[in-house]
Amino acid sequence: MRRIYLDNAATTPMAPEVAEEISSLMLSCFGNPSSIHGHGREAKAVLEKARRKVAELTGTQPSRIFFTSGGTEADNMAIRQTIGCMGIRHIISSPIEHHAVTHTIEEIVAEGKATVHWLKPNRWGQHDLVELEAQLQQHPGSLVSLMHANNEIGTAIDLEAVGQLCRKYGAIFHSDTVQTMGHFDLQFERLPVDLATCSAHKFHGPKGIGFLYVNLDRVKITPLITGGAQERNLRAGTENLFGISALAKALELATQGMEEHRNHIVALKNRMAEGLRTLFPDCEFNGSMGPNDLFTVLNVSLPPTPDTEMFLMKLDIHGISASGGSACSSGSQKGSHVLSNIGAPEGRPAIRFSFSRYNSMDDVEYTLQVLQKIWKPLMQNA
Repeated sequence: MRRIYLDNAATTPMAPEVAEEISSLMLSCFGNPSSIHGHGREAKAVLEKARRKVAELTGTQPSRIFFTSGGTEADNMAIRQTIGCMGIRHIISSPIEHHAVTHTIEEIVAEGKATVHWLKPNRWGQHDLVELEAQLQQHPGSLVSLMHANNEIGTAIDLEAVGQLCRKYGAIFHSDTVQTMGHFDLQFERLPVDLATCSAHKFHGPKGIGFLYVNLDRVKITPLITGGAQERNLRAGTENLFGISALAKALELATQGMEEHRNHIVALKNRMAEGLRTLFPDCEFNGSMGPNDLFTVLNVSLPPTPDTEMFLMKLDIHGISASGGSACSSGSQKGSHVLSNIGAPEGRPAIRFSFSRYNSMDDVEYTLQVLQKIWKPLMQNA
């Protein structure tokens, strides 16, 4: 059976060059980077080479890149330690953030360490900068946590505009850039962003590795994980050397082909949207699809059907992997918190198709054919 993978916002297939990087390193470099003997020094050199490469690709200094187990840990570290170390008592965020952010904030609030002020997104998942400034006027010196682009609907914020407002009112700006790292040219020394996060498996790297960027001129934090002096005393634990080197390789590949990959994926997304409009004239797209939004994600609410819960399963039976929402909520009986907060239509199956450079136009055409094939029986049984 033909298999089509259209859930790249959940995770991406590893690039062959990245797999080769890991395999080669596993067989040639096993020392502990903290050891002072030759094997350790060799491992330390690999680690710092990767850090320099990541810093170069993201336009910052190596000393501002701290490797973590992924985006969730990096988000937790950014939010918890900023609140805990800098005396900040107010957080401004959005209810459509990834749960790595919203759940962390909710726990901090429940512990009495800060108060949260939730911005209200519009139907497209956009936030009003006037509302943000009003909150900053009332609560200067806050922590603002707003993701660059939403993982379910693709709507992006203007990092420059939000960051400048934060600077104006003395706020610290954290942005979850997990979905945009490797897809957008993020140059941190040019952006008014104080903390940003990365997860390698979103751009054809391995799972279980990411990093936190910290603007050390404005942010002073202590470790979230203690027990060692690794990562310049900011993240204890023996470094995932294979993952770190692979992250750097994956980011290098993504950066080298960024414009080409973008053009390819935009063409796939546009064709899918066009085909969906033809098949389902009354479908509704969730999220903004402007030129600065996340081009890898297309979220659509299809017409109501009595068999909504079976729809993704029927796609899977035909070999197509897509998502009904954030993959991090798989197994939950709750609907998407993102779609609920933007007022997406209820009673309609919402599907997130997300694309990568490894998808083809044939993948899109086949998926549209399958959608047409499985939809008619569903409606006939209504």
